[in-house]
Amino acid sequence: MKILVTGGMGFIGCNFIRNYLNNHSSDKIINVDKLGVGSNTQSLKDLEKNENYKYIKMDITDENVDKIVNKCDIVINFAAETHVDRSISDPKLFIRNNIMGTFNLLEIERKMDNGVKHIQVSTDEVYGDIVSGSFSENDRLKPSNPYSASKASSDLICQSFHRTYGMDIRITRCTNNYGPYQFPEKLIPKTIISSLLNLPIPIYGTGKNRREWLFVLDHCSAIEMILQKGKPGEIYNISSMNEITNIDLVSKIIELMGRPQSLITFVEDRPGHDIRYSLTAEKIQNLGWKPAYKLETALQATIDWYLKNESWWRPLATSAILSATPWKK
Repeated sequence: MKILVTGGMGFIGCNFIRNYLNNHSSDKIINVDKLGVGSNTQSLKDLEKNENYKYIKMDITDENVDKIVNKCDIVINFAAETHVDRSISDPKLFIRNNIMGTFNLLEIERKMDNGVKHIQVSTDEVYGDIVSGSFSENDRLKPSNPYSASKASSDLICQSFHRTYGMDIRITRCTNNYGPYQFPEKLIPKTIISSLLNLPIPIYGTGKNRREWLFVLDHCSAIEMILQKGKPGEIYNISSMNEITNIDLVSKIIELMGRPQSLITFVEDRPGHDIRYSLTAEKIQNLGWKPAYKLETALQATIDWYLKNESWWRPLATSAILSATPWKK
């Protein structure tokens, strides 16, 4: 089986590729990534000599990507601009890459007409926030920022291509991910790195915003489950049920690292900041999936990875990336 992974030099994509090849030694993966913000060739440097892995630098909005898609049985689309703060300061980039990139892949697959499977990796943020209870796959979409709006738009295009053309498209919507190889602009690596460098750790507003945190390898196993047992046209929420406020999460990381809580610095909240995300995950649990990692254990493993891999994150952790309010840039 030959799989196209788009955005495979990004955080979740690179973890998926490494994990998948470890579990499926006879399958082949082609990784297409344009090397935008959040991508890092060092993340898969160790796979360069693996005969089942090939990397091609290309933008998924490029029509020439059809030459690669045509060779594959499965397309797993991780490629996306993902950071809310950057979407506030530069929304056009998110509309182009996330919407037009997805459309280009689907249009190529439609013209192939050979039954290629498409997994669209989306996010819980397409639902917007929820004060109490949890969103199911049937709930309305109400995105709050340009990033989540671009992902919701991509989801709707995928649904339309399934219904109109009968294509095998499955959508995943996961909660916040964390783990090795995550770009330093994100909350958990930013907290870890800022703690190591004895820098202020910015917390938006009061820090009471709540998120569910999913270890990246649990996300990878969920995608594999959907690939094997999911149904065309279906949407699958992926949740760890590990819900915690941003301030409590940051405090926990600082405690695990033995650093002072005084590093926490409250800063101006970003526009449209969602209060709380929460998903039901019964649908994927009925397929036989459940998370294998507990929050504190996986947090410690993540901290340990960053401690041991300074050469990976040091060139990326610029003052601009670690700044308090990057959405103002």
